[in-house]
Amino acid sequence: MADSDAGAFFEQVAEERFVPTPFTRGPWNPDSQHAGPPAALLGRAVQLRPGSREDMRLSRITFEILRPVPLRPLTVTTRVLKEGRSLELVEASLAPDGADAVMRARALRIRTVPGVAPEVTTPSALPGPETASAEPFFPVPWDTGYHTAMECRFTQGSFVSRGPGTCWMRMRVPLVAGEKITPLDRVLTAADSVNGVSNVLDFATHVFINPDLTVFLHRHPAGEWVCLDAATTISPDGLGMADATLHDTAGPIGRSTQSLFVDGRPTG
Repeated sequence: MADSDAGAFFEQVAEERFVPTPFTRGPWNPDSQHAGPPAALLGRAVQLRPGSREDMRLSRITFEILRPVPLRPLTVTTRVLKEGRSLELVEASLAPDGADAVMRARALRIRTVPGVAPEVTTPSALPGPETASAEPFFPVPWDTGYHTAMECRFTQGSFVSRGPGTCWMRMRVPLVAGEKITPLDRVLTAADSVNGVSNVLDFATHVFINPDLTVFLHRHPAGEWVCLDAATTISPDGLGMADATLHDTAGPIGRSTQSLFVDGRPTG
């Protein structure tokens, strides 16, 4: 459960302007954010844009991570690319002061009508978070960051072992100070961790970076926990993919997929 006194990933200082807190800091660079919180911030902008229709549900959102997202004030902008009776395509971007966009999202939202079709779903066969083991992130050289703002419990694998992993994740702080955590916040803050949950390479010898993230949702999650049932595939020429089925405690909710750039880590 989020602790309202513990802080948040972002503080909103103007209508479209947000200041990241140290909780957004990623594990690789003290001046850069983990992509999960800014992805969730873009998803929030898509949902809350002026004129957003309540009967539209986010079905797919693709993020292009153009460069590392800095720990600096950020401006979020949105624009509608296509708008129709049954679907809309919305673009959102994130830019630091005086700089080009560092992250961009395109979201497909589809009109929903309760009861229009019978429910067809797959029951969850995954052990729930109450049976999972709390596992720390791999060693991070600073005390506060994404690794302390998220609770992670594994039923398979861990951040420090290699191979497929199944990890339940829960936000310890809200996305934006003073706001309640939404279902989409929970999914998008966790979804960029697929590669970390299912890492197959040694951090000491290889670099593996995801320049994008695509999340598909056939329903929003219920409850506080989001599970990544993840696996990573690498080819010898340096291309890879990390892919996960997303779950809540009631069953599958969608998928999260990342392209990977893989290279040998420079020595010396």
